Amino acid sequence: MTTENHAPTWSIDRITGAPPDEILGEILSLATAAAESDGNPPLSEQTLVTLRDHDAGDRVLVLAARTAGQQDSELAGIAVITRGTSEGAVLELVVGPDCRGEGAGTALIEQVLREGIGELRGWSHGNHSAAADLAERFDFEPVRELWRMRLTRAAVEQSVPALRLPAGVGLRAFVPGQDEEAWLAANAAAFADHPEQGATTLADLQARMAEDWFDADGFLLAVSEDDGALLGFHWTKIHPGAGDRAAMGEVYVVGVTPGAQGMGLGKALTIAGIEYLHGKGLQAIMLYVDADNTAAVSLYRQLGFTRWDVDVMYAHKAAEPTL
Repeated sequence: MTTENHAPTWSIDRITGAPPDEILGEILSLATAAAESDGNPPLSEQTLVTLRDHDAGDRVLVLAARTAGQQDSELAGIAVITRGTSEGAVLELVVGPDCRGEGAGTALIEQVLREGIGELRGWSHGNHSAAADLAERFDFEPVRELWRMRLTRAAVEQSVPALRLPAGVGLRAFVPGQDEEAWLAANAAAFADHPEQGATTLADLQARMAEDWFDADGFLLAVSEDDGALLGFHWTKIHPGAGDRAAMGEVYVVGVTPGAQGMGLGKALTIAGIEYLHGKGLQAIMLYVDADNTAAVSLYRQLGFTRWDVDVMYAHKAAEPTL
């Protein structure tokens, strides 16, 4: 444990690997409070999966800030660093709403930089002004934008055409215990150049299948009617409502294998998933897309999606990014 000299003074606990259950509970509570305050989840889904992985080892490092000199003080903020991703070491930082403006974020960033981690990048989910200011102060620069786009129920009825699958293609639901390996191969082929999705492992897939939100009926597979080969997929997701926030659907992952591209299957699969989510009575559907993926952005706009919010990835200038 090291103590930082800020007012108030913060102590920083350093945890390598998946944190103990008690601390994980604190982290999840902190993340929930931040999400409710900011309107954006501060930790990515993959980070949450890694934090629960007892085999994570030194792939994950958690720095936890608490008020120095106070026994059993509440968690004020955390920095989570995930090593070995396709983009190097990735940082996500959360400060509790009640502790902002008091130096906890600064103390955490300073400790992160003391770790001397190369190829360090960090996500700002929603890219709030405080995060942008912190990035500028500590020499991080934006290198990637991930847009969130949203489709309202009214826009579905106005802009989304009826589903038409290409000739020779059928549509069915994912079957747990049967389709995992075929889907992993198709996903890796479809996203060979994608920094995160293409690296999905069986453990990653199984972790998501174990989540409460997983719905095999909403995991749609496009298959060849000749031999049953997997040609593409649309994995949908439903985020449950909470308080005044209504449940929302998500175009979670849409992929088409290289050999099936050029026949309009990506658009058909997107429409199939939208129809599935629309049939659940949801008032809105959202998705994530890289801002520079002009073909995907154009398709989503044609279907009635509009830009809603943005996540920004920053790279520390000392890492000399090569994007």
